[in-house]
Amino acid sequence: MKVVKTLLTYLIFPVIIIGMVYAIVQSVMEPVNFNNDKAAREAVGIQRLKDIRDLQVAFKSQYGHFTPSVDSLKDFYNNGKIKLVMQIGSQDDSVAVEHTKQIKRRNPRITPQQMYEMYRKGDHKLVFQIERDTLVRQAMFLGRNDFFVDSLAIVPFSGGDSVYMASAVKTVSGVKVPLFEASMTYNSLLKGLDRQLVINLNAEREDTGRFPGLKVGSIDAPNNNAGNWE
Repeated sequence: MKVVKTLLTYLIFPVIIIGMVYAIVQSVMEPVNFNNDKAAREAVGIQRLKDIRDLQVAFKSQYGHFTPSVDSLKDFYNNGKIKLVMQIGSQDDSVAVEHTKQIKRRNPRITPQQMYEMYRKGDHKLVFQIERDTLVRQAMFLGRNDFFVDSLAIVPFSGGDSVYMASAVKTVSGVKVPLFEASMTYNSLLKGLDRQLVINLNAEREDTGRFPGLKVGSIDAPNNNAGNWE
């Protein structure tokens, strides 16, 4: 009996207490860890939606409308061109500004391309702008080691789920307005995390009238292509 009491006192009870403490700590830390993981994944998801938005805006500037297809955006990035405005000289350089005015007075029909040729040949006291067709892949996301166009359509951490994307044209105050949206649900973005906490998060978002995930733009009404994290 004494042996049993000793075992209970010095072995069994401490193990039970340690187990209870561990369970309590885990129950407290589980939501904390979930929120930390959620924030880390959201940061990656937000960047992907921002990249889609940037490409959509560039696509629209070239074609006058948005595209509902991620594949079209990928092709646009790989093969498309956009017009870039290149500034030559500075408006703060009064000598260059006056020199440019004199040239234009002597030759009112001079084009930016002709002025660019003058600049290339050595006349650096010029102030003007010139539009140039530039490959999208040479103009966008330069220096971004985390940008991979082939990943654009995939929800991060989802194991292959697709980003949802749509476009539309709405008439607002008699004016036709091109719109787009792109989104990824928490069910995809947070795949593999505590399922009940994901369910609770979705329910809380839906109860407050918010999209259960990340979303940029809207095909229902103009919102300046804003993200729901902004």
